[in-house]
Parts: sequence; C-alpha cells; structure tokens
Amino acid sequence: MFADRAKVYVKSGKGGDGHVSFRREKYVPNGGPDGGDGGDGGSIIFEVDEGLNTLTDFRHTRKYCAENGQEGGKKNCRGKNGRDIVIKVPPGTVIKEAVSEKVITDMSGDNKRVLLLKGGKGGNGNQHYATSTMQAPKYAQPGQEAQELELLLELKVIADVGLAGFPNVGKSTFLSRVTNARPKIANYHFTTLNPHLGVVDLEDAKGFVIADIPGLIEGASEGVGLGHEFLRHIERTRLLIHIVDAASVEGRDPVADVYAIHKELAAYNEELAARPQVIAANKIDMFQDGGEEALLRLRNEFEPQGIKVFPISAISGKGVRELLYYVNNLLETLDDKPIVFQQEYFPESTSGDNEPYTVVYDEKEDEYVVEGPRIEKMLGYTNLESEKGFAFFQNFLKDNGILNKLEELGIQEGDTVRMYGLAFDYYK
Repeated sequence: MFADRAKVYVKSGKGGDGHVSFRREKYVPNGGPDGGDGGDGGSIIFEVDEGLNTLTDFRHTRKYCAENGQEGGKKNCRGKNGRDIVIKVPPGTVIKEAVSEKVITDMSGDNKRVLLLKGGKGGNGNQHYATSTMQAPKYAQPGQEAQELELLLELKVIADVGLAGFPNVGKSTFLSRVTNARPKIANYHFTTLNPHLGVVDLEDAKGFVIADIPGLIEGASEGVGLGHEFLRHIERTRLLIHIVDAASVEGRDPVADVYAIHKELAAYNEELAARPQVIAANKIDMFQDGGEEALLRLRNEFEPQGIKVFPISAISGKGVRELLYYVNNLLETLDDKPIVFQQEYFPESTSGDNEPYTVVYDEKEDEYVVEGPRIEKMLGYTNLESEKGFAFFQNFLKDNGILNKLEELGIQEGDTVRMYGLAFDYYK
C-alpha cells in the first residue's frame, strides 16, 4: 500500500552536565577546579533520499531519539557528544507539527538536509567559575534539556502537470500513452490508488513531468473517499489537465464533471483552483450518434472562460500530440519556480531557553535598545521580509515579556526600537 502520510515522535539528546572536581595530586594539596564540560546532545536531522518515493518505512519505526551528551569528567575531560539521528525522507516531504499541522519545513528544491531539533548544549564544568574571590566553586552548569516534537509527515509529489478527473475517465490510460509510466489499468472505480509520475518527452521541446492521481469524487475536499489523498498531491503542480469522459460511457455529464472537480479544488485550496487548466475530452473513439454534441457543449461552456478543450482518444492517441504541445507551451509561460510550502512553525521558539536580555532607553540616540543572545539568534534565522516571519518575531517579543518591558520604560507609538543594527518603528 502506498504511504504518503505518517506520524512520528522525535527527540534530540540532552546536553551532558558539567562536572565538579578538583585537582588531587601529590604535593598539590589545594588544587584548583578541574571539572570538565558536558558533551552536546545529539540532534535530529532530516535528509532527502532520492531513492525513496513513499513514507512506508515510518509505519514500522515511529520513534526517533538522539543520544544524550555525556557528563564531563575529572582533569578537564569533556564529555562525549551524543550521536545525531539522520532520518531519510523522499523528496517532496512536508514536515509539520502534528497538533497544529503548521509547516516546519518542506524537503523540496534545494532543501536537501535540515537540522530540525538541535541537541542540548553541554553544561560548563566548575573550572569555568573560578574567580579571585571564589577559587573553589562547588557548582557546575547542567546540560540543556532535550527538545521533543510529534511530527506529521506528508508526501506531496513534485510534478509540473496534474491529471484531474473522476474515476474511470481514462487518466491512467492517458499517462501510459504519453510517458514511460505503467500504471495499473482496469475498468472499475479507484483502479489508481497510488500517484504515478511520468516524464513526457517531446521532439524539439523541453518536456515535463506529469502525475496521475487517485480519481476524485464529490466531497473529496472534506476527506470523503480518497479525498485529501488526491488533493494533497496536486498542490505543487503548475497546471491541471481535466480529463473527462466526452462519450458519457457511464452516463456522466462531462460539463457537470468539470464544474464538480473545480468545486472540490476550490473548497480544498482557492489558489489551486485558480491555476491554469486544460480540458481533455477523452474517449472520442467511442462516440455514438450525437457524440459531437457533448464536445460542442464543452467548448461553448469553457473556452469563453479561457480553458482550452482538446478532443482526444487515450487509446488510439488521436489528438494527444496537439494537447501535449499546447500544455508544454503553456508551461513555458508560467513561473518555473518550484512550489515550496513556507515555514509556519518554529521549533526553536519552544526550546525552553532562558537566556537573558536587556531593554534600555538610549537618551543620546533617543531610541530603545533590545539585546540578548537569543534575540540575536532569532533575528539570524527569521525571515522578517515575509509576513508570517515578522508576525512570528512579534509574538516572540510578546511571549518573552519584551513588549511589556518597553511599555514600562514609556515607549510611545512611532518611537524607534533597535536590535543588533536593525531599527523598527513601534506600533501597538
């Protein structure tokens, strides 16, 4: 069975505790502190494996825990770092936080390897805390705690063109004719239970990747039938080919089918429904008396809307070449940048760091200055140019009490806040 969705639990390693010890050597009665640092905990890393095309492996292994860092030792010996865990996933896997289903990362395009949960940092040994007034510190820093998450993995296939249509309209037959894919073909509903990808090679043209997805039924956007298993896999496609049974072999109305499919697409994702579309009026080889009427109805209904209709026979190949070259030319006019899902959930914000920060008013510059190691890190990996990234950073400032501190200092709307070279205007 094809697996395109899986739930897993991941946990990074805890940092090793720093050690408390003192030099004990002959002729050195009052040796100084020599407690070593703890080792860093192992991290959870996700990596794309081009040889994988399903999430089947996660049916057998659902829990991944990295190794804890080792405690520091005597004589300034540092603890051993915990081993990382590298989890292999197929290209196109979207990793989400399981409860909120917000995207953490999309393993597509150039995103081949991601450090998802960083292991806890090892604690400092007591050697670091010796001062002129405290020469024998009897305390050391504990290692940072591990991070843990429950993840939802979703595989969304990567293709230029998606084939949309109700069951048994000839999508698999069409794919097998135009590509090297060999999907199972039979005359019953839901023959296609797995997404099939194939490459269309055209003479004197670039060609493209096409995907045959499980047949759609009404109510799919609400999860009825194969529902989301269909819709999930066309989210990345740049163009859709609606395949309809123009001969009405099973008594279906091809015009009504196109509208029904469009309705399901719009209910699931408005952006998906707005993508360029082409209609392939299939099974013209089976036209009975009056068959041309259905084709005429399709053209009169959809071509005024800018949706081109191509009469084809997936079995004989009639009309297929014209359709493919039209689709290829249309793709050339579209943005070829891959569709990648943007980050919505930031594991770093839940890591439990309690690093200090300062909020002060600089009278000379007439601005408020916010500093601290964690704030600097957040600025480093947050994309403030994106609306979601900026909103996330604002929530971080609010959740950590920084906005309250600014208000206590008397900040007013329009005042300037400076953080590590970046200046912001303050507005509630």
